Amino acid sequence: MQLTVVTGMSGSGKTQVVRFLEDMGFFCIDNMPPILIEKFADMFFSVNGKYDKIAFVIDVRVGEMINQLLDTLQILKENGYDHRLLFLDASDETLVKRYKETRRIHPVASDKGLLESIRRERQMLAQLKEAADVVIDTTDMAISDLMQRLKEIYIHNGDPQKAITVNIMAFGFKYGIPLDSDLVFDVRCFPNPFYVEELKDKTGNDREVQEYVMKFEETQKFLEKLVDMVRFLLPLYVEEGKTSLTVSIGCTGGKHRSVTLANKLGEALEHYHVNLIYRDVARGR
Repeated sequence: MQLTVVTGMSGSGKTQVVRFLEDMGFFCIDNMPPILIEKFADMFFSVNGKYDKIAFVIDVRVGEMINQLLDTLQILKENGYDHRLLFLDASDETLVKRYKETRRIHPVASDKGLLESIRRERQMLAQLKEAADVVIDTTDMAISDLMQRLKEIYIHNGDPQKAITVNIMAFGFKYGIPLDSDLVFDVRCFPNPFYVEELKDKTGNDREVQEYVMKFEETQKFLEKLVDMVRFLLPLYVEEGKTSLTVSIGCTGGKHRSVTLANKLGEALEHYHVNLIYRDVARGR
């Protein structure tokens, strides 16, 4: 289980980080009192990998409890949890400008004005910044620059094959193209098992239908080229920051050819996180 604790200066970009982590499949909990982190980590760990990526956002909104965070992180380390402390920062001038633009109230109250609130917060978080595994200064960063830095941390240094979910959808053109498709392929040009009496009522999940569809040289060549293209594209989508790709394969009714080729593509992408969806298989031709 991966644990990330996000902290840092108010206005430094923590909200954007949380959105990125959510897109990466993290279960994010905002404004968590540090004393509860260990209990939540144990709870998530006990559900057998259902939640394998967790992010806690903890900052000065929790008040003096922020001082408990370093002790809590040490306990997590002693308990064997893989965790990362990510600290977001920005210059005082930048934070003042951002607060004036948003007109939000700073969480550290001060009767001496906004700049004094920022300086007090910086003092409160000094030890956390020093202990952080990663510090990102967003002073001169556009949102796209911040996203690129996060990709370097969470994707490029990890396994890119685990950074994207591939949804492979078999569908029937007679029922419409799936609206959430990223790539659509038409396999109606290949011989149709529907016209083979003993295969008519079976689907591409049955061995007999798969053998029929795949016995033709043109189908084999198509699958080879399809696999090659998708394997080529996936790292590029990961580089772009895409976390989910839907590849839709359509035949007439979504029962035989599309299901067969969806299954074959899924087998070829076994090292990726693949979801197979048979949208129209129960409808027939």
